[in-house]
Amino acid sequence: MAAPLVSVLLPVYNAGPYLAAALGSILRQDYDRLEIIAIDDGSTDNSLTILQNYRETDDRVSIISRENRGLIATLNEGLAVARGDLIARMDADDIAYPGRLSRQVALFNERPDLALCGAGVDFLLGNRIIKGLPDPVLQENMLRILSMFFTVFMHPTVVYNRNIIMDDDLYYDSSYKHAEDFDLFRRLTNRYPAAMIPENLIAYRIHGGSVTNRHKREMRRTHLKIVAKTLEREGLVVNTRDLCDVGDAVSTDTVRRAAEWLVALEARISGLPAETRPSYAAGALNLFYFLYQLISDEMQPPLTHEFLTRTAKWDLIRRRERYGLRAGVRAPWFSLVSMSATRQVDALSRYLQSAPAAAVLPSYRLS
Repeated sequence: MAAPLVSVLLPVYNAGPYLAAALGSILRQDYDRLEIIAIDDGSTDNSLTILQNYRETDDRVSIISRENRGLIATLNEGLAVARGDLIARMDADDIAYPGRLSRQVALFNERPDLALCGAGVDFLLGNRIIKGLPDPVLQENMLRILSMFFTVFMHPTVVYNRNIIMDDDLYYDSSYKHAEDFDLFRRLTNRYPAAMIPENLIAYRIHGGSVTNRHKREMRRTHLKIVAKTLEREGLVVNTRDLCDVGDAVSTDTVRRAAEWLVALEARISGLPAETRPSYAAGALNLFYFLYQLISDEMQPPLTHEFLTRTAKWDLIRRRERYGLRAGVRAPWFSLVSMSATRQVDALSRYLQSAPAAAVLPSYRLS
């Protein structure tokens, strides 16, 4: 059987500092039957020049360059022109390990009924690599159900199988800006088989200019709207406003209502059939942590205290966070000091657990 053509969809927007490493990592794959569809979305830096230099030396690179239309339009344009049976996503600031595509192609060969798959990632922070840990939740529960609650795959690790996915299903919905991947994975896993490879195949770069960091607030609002809409369709909730409102504005009232909404959802989940209940419970737990982080980021300890008290989930956060928040409800300054200290401890812990990127990625120019 002939090896399938893999179309690598690479959106590019002002990615000059990282683009060479990302593009080079795809061209150095040990699976070479591929095409790279690089779409320059109106970059104002040297991204287009970098792409043109690579195209001159490797005819697997094709370039579309035009005015800025945004990520969703760019992704859909790439899907429309891709020729491969398999379409792999790649971001212009990440690095693919050499065996990424061959490992994913092998899985589709083993499971020709599979519609999409994702993989684990390591994290590239500056010049350090932090090893990503496998998430047992993704192996022990139903991806179809988990996808109702959170984005089950890291977007740049995903490969789509066009032999299985109908053309009308494979598109990014512009209604869900900055959460378009969450929406697509939710729709696809509801209709088709999906899998998670428990191996780290990408070095996922974390930096202040990433889309995730620049649009975090809007992403969270859209995320909650998708969750609310999906669970309403499943018949698990009636009132979606109480969840959506906390994404629009974090206040005493919205935090209280979101907490009560979550408790009511958990009560409904407890009555579900035994075969699906653990997956729904795992999804609801992830939603709790999502809301906890959203509220904590407001740096108003009394609101976080209110959320934890109303959900009765104090035992699910780390001990040092618990101590700071309990004491800080009467003295918010104490919690703020504690939160600052926690961030510093976390940063030190990440550094101690990391390794020099040059030792892990010796063949790539990282910036």
